[in-house]
Amino acid sequence: MNRNLVFSDYVVFIVYFIIVASYGIWIYRRKKKTVTDTKDFFLAEGTLTWWAIGASLIASNISAEQFIGMSGDGFFAGIAVAAYEWIAAIALIIIAIWFIPIYLKNKIYTMPQFLKRRYNETVALVMAIFWLLLYIFVNLTSILYLGAVAINGLVGGQYLHTIMIALAIFSLLITLGGMKVIGFTDVIQVGVLIIGGLATSYLALTVVADNFGLGSNALAGFTAMLKDAPEHFRMIFHKPTPASSQLEVDKYLILPGLAMYAAGQWIVNLNYWGCNQYITQRALGANLQTARTGILFAGFLKLLMPIIVMLPGIAAFVLYKHGHLNLEGGSKDYAYSAVLGFLPAGLKGLSIAALTAAIVSSLAGKINSISTIFTLDIYKKYINKEADEQKLVWTGRIAVGLAMLVGIIFTWKDLLGISGSGGFTFIQKYTGYISPGVLAMFLLGMFWKRTTGAAAVAGLVTGLVLCTFFNEFAPQVLGHHTWLYTAYQTQVAKNGVLTTVWQIPFLICMGLAFLFTVIVMVIISLAGPRINPHAFELDRSMFKVQPSTMVLIVVTLVILMGLYVKFW
Repeated sequence: MNRNLVFSDYVVFIVYFIIVASYGIWIYRRKKKTVTDTKDFFLAEGTLTWWAIGASLIASNISAEQFIGMSGDGFFAGIAVAAYEWIAAIALIIIAIWFIPIYLKNKIYTMPQFLKRRYNETVALVMAIFWLLLYIFVNLTSILYLGAVAINGLVGGQYLHTIMIALAIFSLLITLGGMKVIGFTDVIQVGVLIIGGLATSYLALTVVADNFGLGSNALAGFTAMLKDAPEHFRMIFHKPTPASSQLEVDKYLILPGLAMYAAGQWIVNLNYWGCNQYITQRALGANLQTARTGILFAGFLKLLMPIIVMLPGIAAFVLYKHGHLNLEGGSKDYAYSAVLGFLPAGLKGLSIAALTAAIVSSLAGKINSISTIFTLDIYKKYINKEADEQKLVWTGRIAVGLAMLVGIIFTWKDLLGISGSGGFTFIQKYTGYISPGVLAMFLLGMFWKRTTGAAAVAGLVTGLVLCTFFNEFAPQVLGHHTWLYTAYQTQVAKNGVLTTVWQIPFLICMGLAFLFTVIVMVIISLAGPRINPHAFELDRSMFKVQPSTMVLIVVTLVILMGLYVKFW
């Protein structure tokens, strides 16, 4: 296994950089106006096509935490982790049919704007500030840090800060052109991501085949993996019994079998794809049919993602199991980079380009969303109410630069301790705790007219408190086994020391928190006025689906059903 880059690797990467940069400049100049307004800069003024929206959604979603984190989970748990990607495909169908029509009919451009229109200004301001803090100090820093660490490990391990700065500059160049440039360059980014990712997976399978004496046949390699590690090709983990091994318990804690399909997976995906400025912004500037088709196209592409981000992890497990692969420190998070070490000259450069494409597109999308929320929901409303369109666009550009600067400062010395908790865990820890409250606030706000502003605030607080309680304190306070849940023993690192604790599967905690949050919000709303002047008017015509759209939905669902039947 050789990790050194050769001339052809550098050539491939430089060609990728030149193509993306040149295309971005061309798009910017071709569509540039005499005066750029906020709708043009932040939403691309409805000029994004359905394929650009779909590609941009995927490019923004797939980043270093997916390549590194999900490949690592593939190494540890196997194909069951694909649930995050495949349930996302269904969640995107739900959002395309029911969420997007409400946003577009009510001319919603930011998520805080939705909360202001539906509830009140207080709810909107609180969430705008919270989302800014979350996006800057959790998402932006983790993407930048994990991305730099991943690429640094592939180019010799001595250029962490140089790579960090390079990623920041590359993403800034794309972002300063606005959503138009981000959306259309993401088409190239996602193409590189898919081609590079598929090439990596294909060659990982050929390496497995070669090590089993089957030649260089990728299909033979996949068949060998099915036979050698059948436990890694099960979508559903059974509930542990007293006779279960600790490994089985630990797998169930992160992917709790059928129980996670009751609520947890839906909360994660509906909140991420439907209530997240970073994601929905790509579709908010389009007409309904274009937005729907783009979102459904992204859902179709999600079916491919496990092949790209998870399959190399399973290949790494099989190779590691037979002594053909070394992992640094034995950590699952090194599975993807370890597999890349087998790639031949040129293709290693393509894989690094794919990883860079994922990181840069995610960074660009994230800082654009930060800029949008700050400019439209805080600066325009509370700092400079008289600012004209040009002033707001320049404020957005300044916000882009400042957000990236703050991200670099906090990432430079890993001030937030991302490396200590693991990047994927770090993101889930700080975003997952609020997901039940946020989703409940959006769902009831969209589809139940009685929901009040007081209920929304109570729901947000209740969701956070209950998610924290069930994750951290419930086993000690309520016991290890109740009618609501079962806790399991595992070991976690605290201050560098392994400690035995009792834990409830995180996805089950989210489901419980969501259930009780909805109950609290319903009770408070029923105690409020019967007529809510802030409620949205809904009619059935909003949710009608074109025949061509229905065909795409059916094809996606049929493929998804076949995958679950195959790996049940």
